[in-house]
Amino acid sequence: MKKKVVSGLLCAVMAASLAAGCSSKSAQSQDGSKAAETTAKAAEEKTEAQSQSGGEEGKVINIYVWNDEFKDRYEDYYASKLPAGYTVNFVMTPSENNAYQNALDEALLNQNEAKTDDKVDMFLVEADYILKYVNSDYTLDLKEIGITDEDMSKQYDYTKVIAQDTNGAQKGISWQGCPGLYIYRRSIAKDVLGTDDPAEVQKAISDWDSFDKTAAQMKEKGYYMVSGYDDTYRTFSNNVSAPWVDGKKVVIDAKLEQWIDQTKAYTEKGYNQNTILWAAEWASGQGPEGKVFGYFMPAWGVDFVLAKNSLEKAEADGGKQEIGNGVYGDWAATIGPESYNWGGTWICAANGTDNADIIADIMKTICSDDATMKKIVEEKNDFVNNKVVMEALAKSDYKSAFLGGQNPLQMYCDAADKIDMSKISPYDQGLNESLQTAMHDYFDGTVDKDTAFKNFYTSIKEKYPDLETE
Repeated sequence: MKKKVVSGLLCAVMAASLAAGCSSKSAQSQDGSKAAETTAKAAEEKTEAQSQSGGEEGKVINIYVWNDEFKDRYEDYYASKLPAGYTVNFVMTPSENNAYQNALDEALLNQNEAKTDDKVDMFLVEADYILKYVNSDYTLDLKEIGITDEDMSKQYDYTKVIAQDTNGAQKGISWQGCPGLYIYRRSIAKDVLGTDDPAEVQKAISDWDSFDKTAAQMKEKGYYMVSGYDDTYRTFSNNVSAPWVDGKKVVIDAKLEQWIDQTKAYTEKGYNQNTILWAAEWASGQGPEGKVFGYFMPAWGVDFVLAKNSLEKAEADGGKQEIGNGVYGDWAATIGPESYNWGGTWICAANGTDNADIIADIMKTICSDDATMKKIVEEKNDFVNNKVVMEALAKSDYKSAFLGGQNPLQMYCDAADKIDMSKISPYDQGLNESLQTAMHDYFDGTVDKDTAFKNFYTSIKEKYPDLETE
Protein backbone atom coordinates (compact mmCIF):
# COMPACT_ATOMS: atom_id res chain seq x y z
CA MET A 1 0.00 0.00 0.00
CA LYS A 2 2.81 2.39 0.84
CA LYS A 3 4.25 2.22 -2.67
CA LYS A 4 0.88 2.90 -4.23
CA VAL A 5 0.38 5.97 -2.04
CA VAL A 6 3.85 7.29 -2.82
CA SER A 7 3.31 6.74 -6.53
CA GLY A 8 0.04 8.59 -6.31
CA LEU A 9 1.79 11.52 -4.66
CA LEU A 10 4.32 11.68 -7.47
CA CYS A 11 1.50 11.58 -10.00
CA ALA A 12 -0.15 14.47 -8.20
CA VAL A 13 3.09 16.47 -8.26
CA MET A 14 3.39 15.80 -11.99
CA ALA A 15 -0.26 16.38 -12.88
CA ALA A 16 0.06 19.93 -14.13
CA SER A 17 3.00 19.15 -16.40
CA LEU A 18 1.32 16.02 -17.72
CA ALA A 19 -1.70 18.02 -18.77
CA ALA A 20 0.63 20.53 -20.36
CA GLY A 21 2.11 17.69 -22.45
CA CYS A 22 -0.78 18.14 -24.89
CA SER A 23 -0.67 21.93 -24.92
CA SER A 24 0.37 24.26 -27.71
CA LYS A 25 3.74 25.92 -28.20
CA SER A 26 2.30 29.20 -26.97
CA ALA A 27 1.32 27.58 -23.70
CA GLN A 28 4.78 26.08 -23.49
CA SER A 29 6.41 29.50 -23.76
CA GLN A 30 4.18 30.87 -20.99
CA ASP A 31 5.49 28.15 -18.71
CA GLY A 32 9.10 28.88 -19.57
CA SER A 33 9.86 31.13 -16.62
CA LYS A 34 8.33 28.62 -14.21
CA ALA A 35 10.44 25.82 -15.67
CA ALA A 36 13.56 27.95 -15.37
CA GLU A 37 12.70 28.65 -11.72
CA THR A 38 12.23 24.95 -11.07
CA THR A 39 15.52 24.03 -12.72
CA ALA A 40 17.39 26.70 -10.75
CA LYS A 41 15.80 25.53 -7.51
CA ALA A 42 16.70 21.91 -8.28
CA ALA A 43 20.30 22.88 -8.99
CA GLU A 44 20.43 24.83 -5.72
CA GLU A 45 19.08 21.83 -3.79
CA LYS A 46 21.62 19.56 -5.49
CA THR A 47 24.49 21.87 -4.52
CA GLU A 48 23.22 22.05 -0.94
CA ALA A 49 22.93 18.27 -0.73
CA GLN A 50 26.45 17.81 -2.04
CA SER A 51 27.72 20.39 0.46
CA GLN A 52 26.11 18.49 3.30
CA SER A 53 27.85 15.26 2.19
CA GLY A 54 31.22 16.96 1.91
CA GLY A 55 30.84 17.88 -1.77
CA GLU A 56 32.13 14.49 -2.89
CA GLU A 57 30.77 12.36 -5.68
CA GLY A 58 29.38 9.00 -4.73
CA LYS A 59 31.21 5.95 -5.99
CA VAL A 60 28.04 3.96 -6.75
CA ILE A 61 26.03 4.66 -9.91
CA ASN A 62 22.46 3.49 -9.29
CA ILE A 63 20.52 2.64 -12.44
CA TYR A 64 16.83 1.74 -12.12
CA VAL A 65 15.57 -0.84 -14.63
CA TRP A 66 12.75 -3.40 -15.02
CA ASN A 67 14.71 -6.17 -16.78
CA ASP A 68 18.26 -7.00 -17.83
CA GLU A 69 18.12 -5.65 -21.40
CA PHE A 70 20.04 -2.44 -20.68
CA LYS A 71 22.23 -4.23 -18.14
CA ASP A 72 23.37 -6.53 -20.94
CA ARG A 73 24.07 -3.57 -23.20
CA TYR A 74 26.01 -1.82 -20.44
CA GLU A 75 28.11 -4.86 -19.62
CA ASP A 76 28.88 -5.62 -23.27
CA TYR A 77 29.56 -2.08 -24.48
CA TYR A 78 30.54 0.15 -21.56
CA ALA A 79 31.58 -1.70 -18.38
CA SER A 80 35.24 -1.80 -19.40
CA LYS A 81 35.27 2.02 -19.58
CA LEU A 82 33.99 2.57 -16.03
CA PRO A 83 36.62 4.55 -14.08
CA ALA A 84 38.45 2.68 -11.33
CA GLY A 85 36.85 2.92 -7.92
CA TYR A 86 33.27 3.19 -9.20
CA THR A 87 30.55 0.57 -9.06
CA VAL A 88 27.34 0.31 -11.06
CA ASN A 89 24.31 -1.00 -9.21
CA PHE A 90 21.28 -2.06 -11.23
CA VAL A 91 18.09 -1.77 -9.18
CA MET A 92 15.66 -4.10 -10.95
CA THR A 93 11.89 -4.26 -10.38
CA PRO A 94 9.57 -6.07 -12.85
CA SER A 95 7.18 -3.75 -14.69
CA GLU A 96 3.95 -5.72 -14.24
CA ASN A 97 1.11 -3.90 -12.47
CA ASN A 98 3.12 -0.66 -12.33
CA ALA A 99 5.57 -2.22 -9.82
CA TYR A 100 8.61 -0.67 -11.50
CA GLN A 101 7.10 2.79 -11.61
CA ASN A 102 6.02 2.53 -7.97
CA ALA A 103 9.54 1.60 -6.85
CA LEU A 104 11.12 4.32 -9.00
CA ASP A 105 8.64 6.96 -7.82
CA GLU A 106 9.41 6.22 -4.17
CA ALA A 107 13.14 6.50 -4.80
CA LEU A 108 12.77 9.79 -6.68
CA LEU A 109 10.61 11.29 -3.95
CA ASN A 110 13.33 10.43 -1.44
CA GLN A 111 16.17 11.63 -3.67
CA ASN A 112 17.09 14.76 -1.69
CA GLU A 113 17.34 12.86 1.59
CA ALA A 114 19.16 9.84 0.18
CA LYS A 115 22.79 9.16 1.05
CA THR A 116 25.28 9.94 -1.69
CA ASP A 117 25.75 6.33 -2.78
CA ASP A 118 22.00 5.62 -2.58
CA LYS A 119 20.85 8.35 -4.96
CA VAL A 120 19.18 7.47 -8.26
CA ASP A 121 21.62 8.42 -11.01
CA MET A 122 19.95 7.04 -14.13
CA PHE A 123 16.66 5.36 -14.78
CA LEU A 124 14.96 3.82 -17.77
CA VAL A 125 11.43 4.47 -19.03
CA GLU A 126 9.22 3.02 -21.74
CA ALA A 127 7.09 4.74 -24.36
CA ASP A 128 3.92 3.75 -22.50
CA TYR A 129 4.70 6.11 -19.62
CA ILE A 130 7.63 8.27 -20.67
CA LEU A 131 5.58 11.49 -20.58
CA LYS A 132 5.02 11.08 -16.86
CA TYR A 133 8.75 11.48 -16.23
CA VAL A 134 9.99 13.85 -18.92
CA ASN A 135 7.31 16.36 -17.91
CA SER A 136 8.50 16.40 -14.31
CA ASP A 137 11.26 17.93 -12.22
CA TYR A 138 12.72 14.50 -11.52
CA THR A 139 14.58 14.40 -14.86
CA LEU A 140 17.43 16.61 -16.02
CA ASP A 141 17.76 18.36 -19.36
CA LEU A 142 20.49 16.27 -20.96
CA LYS A 143 22.27 19.41 -22.09
CA GLU A 144 22.97 20.08 -18.41
CA ILE A 145 25.14 16.96 -18.28
CA GLY A 146 26.85 17.52 -21.63
CA ILE A 147 24.69 15.74 -24.21
CA THR A 148 24.67 17.99 -27.28
CA ASP A 149 22.46 18.31 -30.36
CA GLU A 150 25.34 16.86 -32.35
CA ASP A 151 25.34 13.77 -30.14
CA MET A 152 21.71 13.18 -31.12
CA SER A 153 21.86 14.38 -34.73
CA LYS A 154 21.67 10.91 -36.30
CA GLN A 155 18.78 9.65 -34.22
CA TYR A 156 15.25 9.06 -35.44
CA ASP A 157 13.12 12.14 -34.81
CA TYR A 158 10.36 10.34 -32.93
CA THR A 159 12.84 9.06 -30.35
CA LYS A 160 13.87 12.63 -29.60
CA VAL A 161 10.49 14.33 -29.67
CA ILE A 162 8.85 11.83 -27.33
CA ALA A 163 11.53 12.53 -24.71
CA GLN A 164 11.20 16.33 -24.75
CA ASP A 165 9.26 18.21 -22.10
CA THR A 166 6.73 20.92 -22.88
CA ASN A 167 9.52 23.52 -23.08
CA GLY A 168 11.59 21.50 -25.52
CA ALA A 169 14.19 20.28 -23.02
CA GLN A 170 15.62 16.90 -23.97
CA LYS A 171 14.92 14.66 -20.99
CA GLY A 172 15.75 11.23 -22.37
CA ILE A 173 17.88 9.42 -24.93
CA SER A 174 17.55 5.97 -26.50
CA TRP A 175 19.97 3.56 -28.15
CA GLN A 176 17.21 1.70 -30.02
CA GLY A 177 14.32 2.10 -32.37
CA CYS A 178 11.40 -0.31 -32.18
CA PRO A 179 9.73 -0.68 -35.58
CA GLY A 180 7.97 -4.02 -35.81
CA LEU A 181 7.70 -6.72 -38.46
CA TYR A 182 6.04 -10.13 -38.75
CA ILE A 183 8.60 -12.83 -37.96
CA TYR A 184 7.56 -16.20 -39.37
CA ARG A 185 8.73 -19.81 -39.61
CA ARG A 186 10.22 -20.63 -43.00
CA SER A 187 9.39 -24.35 -42.84
CA ILE A 188 5.73 -23.62 -42.10
CA ALA A 189 5.57 -21.07 -44.92
CA LYS A 190 6.90 -23.67 -47.36
CA ASP A 191 4.43 -26.28 -46.15
CA VAL A 192 1.36 -24.04 -46.39
CA LEU A 193 2.21 -21.33 -48.93
CA GLY A 194 4.73 -23.22 -51.03
CA THR A 195 7.47 -20.65 -50.48
CA ASP A 196 9.41 -19.02 -47.66
CA ASP A 197 10.43 -15.98 -49.70
CA PRO A 198 9.62 -12.83 -47.68
CA ALA A 199 8.24 -10.96 -50.70
CA GLU A 200 5.86 -13.82 -51.53
CA VAL A 201 4.82 -14.34 -47.91
CA GLN A 202 4.10 -10.62 -47.68
CA LYS A 203 1.56 -10.96 -50.48
CA ALA A 204 -0.31 -13.48 -48.34
CA ILE A 205 -0.53 -11.13 -45.32
CA SER A 206 -0.42 -7.68 -46.90
CA ASP A 207 -3.67 -6.55 -45.22
CA TRP A 208 -5.96 -7.94 -42.55
CA ASP A 209 -8.30 -9.64 -45.04
CA SER A 210 -5.34 -11.48 -46.54
CA PHE A 211 -4.04 -12.24 -43.07
CA ASP A 212 -7.39 -13.81 -42.15
CA LYS A 213 -7.42 -15.98 -45.28
CA THR A 214 -3.90 -17.19 -44.62
CA ALA A 215 -4.87 -17.94 -41.02
CA ALA A 216 -7.58 -20.27 -42.36
CA GLN A 217 -5.00 -22.02 -44.54
CA MET A 218 -2.73 -22.45 -41.53
CA LYS A 219 -5.57 -23.99 -39.53
CA GLU A 220 -6.25 -26.52 -42.30
CA LYS A 221 -2.64 -27.68 -42.12
CA GLY A 222 -2.57 -27.91 -38.32
CA TYR A 223 -0.80 -24.62 -37.58
CA TYR A 224 -1.70 -21.43 -35.74
CA MET A 225 -1.46 -18.00 -37.36
CA VAL A 226 -0.55 -16.37 -34.04
CA SER A 227 0.05 -17.81 -30.62
CA GLY A 228 -2.62 -16.16 -28.50
CA TYR A 229 -4.69 -13.26 -27.37
CA ASP A 230 -2.09 -10.49 -27.23
CA ASP A 231 0.02 -11.18 -30.30
CA THR A 232 -1.61 -8.68 -32.65
CA TYR A 233 -2.33 -6.07 -29.97
CA ARG A 234 0.48 -3.64 -30.77
CA THR A 235 -0.32 -3.58 -34.47
CA PHE A 236 -3.69 -2.11 -33.49
CA SER A 237 -2.81 -0.06 -30.39
CA ASN A 238 0.00 1.74 -32.20
CA ASN A 239 -2.28 2.75 -35.05
CA VAL A 240 -5.07 4.36 -33.02
CA SER A 241 -6.58 7.65 -34.12
CA ALA A 242 -6.35 9.40 -30.75
CA PRO A 243 -4.76 9.00 -27.31
CA TRP A 244 -6.29 6.72 -24.67
CA VAL A 245 -7.46 9.69 -22.60
CA ASP A 246 -9.42 12.73 -23.80
CA GLY A 247 -9.17 15.28 -21.01
CA LYS A 248 -9.90 12.91 -18.15
CA LYS A 249 -12.13 10.49 -20.03
CA VAL A 250 -10.95 7.07 -21.18
CA VAL A 251 -11.88 6.46 -24.82
CA ILE A 252 -11.87 3.05 -26.53
CA ASP A 253 -10.48 3.60 -30.01
CA ALA A 254 -11.97 1.79 -33.01
CA LYS A 255 -8.62 0.06 -33.55
CA LEU A 256 -8.83 -1.50 -30.11
CA GLU A 257 -12.37 -2.67 -30.83
CA GLN A 258 -10.99 -4.25 -34.00
CA TRP A 259 -8.36 -6.12 -31.97
CA ILE A 260 -11.03 -7.42 -29.59
CA ASP A 261 -13.30 -8.64 -32.40
CA GLN A 262 -10.47 -10.21 -34.39
CA THR A 263 -9.01 -12.00 -31.38
CA LYS A 264 -12.39 -13.38 -30.35
CA ALA A 265 -12.92 -14.68 -33.88
CA TYR A 266 -9.42 -16.20 -34.05
CA THR A 267 -10.02 -17.93 -30.72
CA GLU A 268 -13.35 -19.39 -31.80
CA LYS A 269 -11.96 -20.55 -35.16
CA GLY A 270 -8.82 -22.07 -33.69
CA TYR A 271 -6.45 -19.68 -35.43
CA ASN A 272 -4.56 -19.17 -32.15
CA GLN A 273 -3.63 -21.49 -29.31
CA ASN A 274 -5.19 -19.47 -26.48
CA THR A 275 -1.96 -18.27 -24.90
CA ILE A 276 -1.15 -15.10 -22.98
CA LEU A 277 1.86 -12.93 -23.78
CA TRP A 278 5.07 -14.03 -22.01
CA ALA A 279 3.52 -17.21 -20.57
CA ALA A 280 5.47 -20.47 -20.86
CA GLU A 281 2.94 -21.83 -23.36
CA TRP A 282 3.36 -18.71 -25.47
CA ALA A 283 7.15 -19.07 -25.46
CA SER A 284 7.07 -22.79 -26.27
CA GLY A 285 5.34 -22.05 -29.56
CA GLN A 286 8.64 -20.53 -30.70
CA GLY A 287 10.58 -23.72 -30.04
CA PRO A 288 11.27 -26.91 -32.00
CA GLU A 289 7.81 -28.35 -31.30
CA GLY A 290 6.01 -25.09 -31.99
CA LYS A 291 3.16 -24.92 -34.46
CA VAL A 292 2.81 -21.13 -34.57
CA PHE A 293 3.43 -19.56 -37.96
CA GLY A 294 4.61 -16.16 -36.78
CA TYR A 295 4.93 -13.42 -34.20
CA PHE A 296 4.66 -9.65 -34.45
CA MET A 297 7.99 -8.47 -33.06
CA PRO A 298 10.40 -5.52 -33.14
CA ALA A 299 14.13 -6.19 -33.34
CA TRP A 300 14.48 -6.51 -29.57
CA GLY A 301 11.90 -9.29 -29.73
CA VAL A 302 14.13 -11.23 -32.09
CA ASP A 303 17.21 -10.81 -29.91
CA PHE A 304 15.76 -11.17 -26.41
CA VAL A 305 12.80 -13.47 -27.10
CA LEU A 306 12.58 -15.49 -30.30
CA ALA A 307 16.25 -16.37 -30.66
CA LYS A 308 16.44 -17.75 -27.12
CA ASN A 309 13.12 -19.58 -27.24
CA SER A 310 13.90 -21.20 -30.59
CA LEU A 311 16.69 -23.33 -29.15
CA GLU A 312 16.36 -27.02 -28.38
CA LYS A 313 19.31 -26.88 -25.99
CA ALA A 314 19.02 -23.69 -23.95
CA GLU A 315 22.00 -21.44 -23.42
CA ALA A 316 21.74 -22.10 -19.68
CA ASP A 317 22.41 -25.75 -20.47
CA GLY A 318 25.38 -25.03 -22.70
CA GLY A 319 23.53 -24.55 -25.96
CA LYS A 320 24.44 -21.86 -28.45
CA GLN A 321 22.45 -19.60 -30.72
CA GLU A 322 23.42 -21.33 -33.94
CA ILE A 323 21.96 -23.16 -36.90
CA GLY A 324 21.18 -26.72 -35.92
CA ASN A 325 20.10 -25.95 -32.38
CA GLY A 326 16.32 -26.20 -32.45
CA VAL A 327 14.67 -23.99 -35.03
CA TYR A 328 17.27 -21.24 -34.87
CA GLY A 329 17.61 -20.08 -38.48
CA ASP A 330 14.17 -21.35 -39.54
CA TRP A 331 12.74 -17.83 -39.47
CA ALA A 332 12.31 -14.85 -41.77
CA ALA A 333 10.84 -11.36 -41.55
CA THR A 334 8.29 -9.49 -43.60
CA ILE A 335 6.23 -6.33 -43.16
CA GLY A 336 2.81 -7.72 -42.31
CA PRO A 337 -0.62 -6.05 -42.57
CA GLU A 338 0.36 -2.73 -40.94
CA SER A 339 3.47 -0.85 -39.93
CA TYR A 340 3.70 -0.51 -36.16
CA ASN A 341 6.13 -0.10 -33.31
CA TRP A 342 6.34 -1.82 -29.99
CA GLY A 343 8.05 -0.34 -26.98
CA GLY A 344 11.30 1.50 -26.81
CA THR A 345 13.54 2.28 -23.88
CA TRP A 346 14.80 5.73 -22.95
CA ILE A 347 17.51 6.62 -20.46
CA CYS A 348 16.92 9.56 -18.15
CA ALA A 349 19.35 11.39 -15.88
CA ALA A 350 17.85 11.72 -12.41
CA ASN A 351 17.75 15.19 -10.91
CA GLY A 352 20.10 14.98 -7.94
CA THR A 353 22.57 12.55 -9.49
CA ASP A 354 26.09 12.97 -8.16
CA ASN A 355 27.73 11.17 -11.08
CA ALA A 356 26.67 13.28 -14.05
CA ASP A 357 29.92 12.90 -15.99
CA ILE A 358 29.82 9.11 -15.91
CA ILE A 359 26.17 8.75 -16.84
CA ALA A 360 26.66 11.22 -19.71
CA ASP A 361 29.54 9.09 -21.00
CA ILE A 362 27.41 5.93 -20.76
CA MET A 363 24.71 7.67 -22.80
CA LYS A 364 27.13 8.93 -25.43
CA THR A 365 28.85 5.58 -25.83
CA ILE A 366 25.76 3.37 -26.10
CA CYS A 367 23.34 5.84 -27.72
CA SER A 368 25.53 8.00 -29.97
CA ASP A 369 28.83 6.34 -30.86
CA ASP A 370 28.67 4.98 -34.41
CA ALA A 371 31.13 2.14 -33.87
CA THR A 372 29.39 0.93 -30.73
CA MET A 373 25.96 1.08 -32.30
CA LYS A 374 27.12 -0.82 -35.36
CA LYS A 375 28.43 -3.57 -33.08
CA ILE A 376 25.09 -3.78 -31.30
CA VAL A 377 23.34 -4.48 -34.62
CA GLU A 378 25.93 -6.96 -35.86
CA GLU A 379 26.29 -8.80 -32.57
CA LYS A 380 22.79 -8.53 -31.10
CA ASN A 381 20.45 -8.11 -34.10
CA ASP A 382 19.00 -5.02 -32.41
CA PHE A 383 17.79 -1.97 -34.34
CA VAL A 384 19.77 1.03 -33.13
CA ASN A 385 18.71 4.65 -32.99
CA ASN A 386 21.14 5.85 -35.63
CA LYS A 387 19.90 6.51 -39.15
CA VAL A 388 23.37 6.60 -40.69
CA VAL A 389 24.41 3.28 -39.19
CA MET A 390 21.12 1.56 -39.97
CA GLU A 391 20.88 2.74 -43.58
CA ALA A 392 24.48 1.69 -44.23
CA LEU A 393 23.90 -1.77 -42.76
CA ALA A 394 20.65 -2.12 -44.69
CA LYS A 395 22.62 -1.71 -47.91
CA SER A 396 25.51 -3.90 -46.76
CA ASP A 397 26.09 -7.65 -46.80
CA TYR A 398 24.76 -7.89 -43.24
CA LYS A 399 22.96 -11.17 -42.63
CA SER A 400 20.94 -12.42 -39.69
CA ALA A 401 21.75 -16.04 -38.95
CA PHE A 402 18.53 -16.35 -36.96
CA LEU A 403 16.56 -15.17 -40.00
CA GLY A 404 18.18 -17.73 -42.28
CA GLY A 405 20.70 -15.28 -43.72
CA GLN A 406 18.15 -12.55 -44.47
CA ASN A 407 18.96 -8.86 -44.20
CA PRO A 408 15.69 -7.35 -42.86
CA LEU A 409 17.13 -3.95 -42.00
CA GLN A 410 15.65 -1.94 -44.87
CA MET A 411 12.17 -3.08 -43.83
CA TYR A 412 12.91 -1.96 -40.29
CA CYS A 413 14.25 1.38 -41.55
CA ASP A 414 11.16 1.98 -43.67
CA ALA A 415 8.89 1.14 -40.74
CA ALA A 416 10.88 3.40 -38.40
CA ASP A 417 10.28 6.38 -40.67
CA LYS A 418 6.51 5.84 -40.28
CA ILE A 419 6.44 5.73 -36.48
CA ASP A 420 4.09 8.32 -35.00
CA MET A 421 4.14 8.72 -31.22
CA SER A 422 1.71 11.64 -31.10
CA LYS A 423 -1.10 9.44 -29.77
CA ILE A 424 0.57 8.31 -26.56
CA SER A 425 -0.54 9.33 -23.07
CA PRO A 426 1.02 9.01 -19.59
CA TYR A 427 -1.48 6.26 -18.79
CA ASP A 428 -0.69 3.87 -21.63
CA GLN A 429 1.03 1.07 -19.74
CA GLY A 430 -1.72 0.73 -17.14
CA LEU A 431 -4.58 1.03 -19.63
CA ASN A 432 -3.05 -1.34 -22.18
CA GLU A 433 -2.39 -3.96 -19.51
CA SER A 434 -5.85 -3.57 -17.98
CA LEU A 435 -7.66 -3.90 -21.32
CA GLN A 436 -5.70 -7.00 -22.31
CA THR A 437 -6.21 -8.64 -18.91
CA ALA A 438 -9.95 -7.91 -18.87
CA MET A 439 -10.44 -9.23 -22.38
CA HIS A 440 -8.63 -12.51 -21.67
CA ASP A 441 -11.70 -13.69 -19.76
CA TYR A 442 -13.92 -12.73 -22.69
CA PHE A 443 -11.70 -14.61 -25.14
CA ASP A 444 -11.71 -17.62 -22.81
CA GLY A 445 -15.51 -17.50 -22.74
CA THR A 446 -15.78 -17.12 -18.95
CA VAL A 447 -17.48 -13.70 -19.23
CA ASP A 448 -19.37 -11.85 -21.92
CA LYS A 449 -18.04 -8.73 -23.61
CA ASP A 450 -20.04 -6.28 -21.47
CA THR A 451 -18.74 -7.87 -18.27
CA ALA A 452 -15.18 -7.74 -19.56
CA PHE A 453 -15.54 -4.01 -20.15
CA LYS A 454 -17.01 -3.52 -16.67
CA ASN A 455 -14.00 -5.31 -15.21
CA PHE A 456 -11.74 -3.11 -17.32
CA TYR A 457 -13.36 0.05 -15.97
CA THR A 458 -13.08 -1.23 -12.39
CA SER A 459 -9.37 -1.82 -12.92
CA ILE A 460 -8.96 1.71 -14.25
CA LYS A 461 -10.54 3.21 -11.14
CA GLU A 462 -8.10 1.26 -8.98
CA LYS A 463 -5.06 2.40 -10.97
CA TYR A 464 -6.13 5.91 -11.93
CA PRO A 465 -8.91 7.24 -9.67
CA ASP A 466 -8.80 10.61 -11.44
CA LEU A 467 -9.89 9.19 -14.80
CA GLU A 468 -13.50 9.01 -15.98
CA THR A 469 -14.88 5.88 -17.63
CA GLU A 470 -18.50 6.86 -18.31
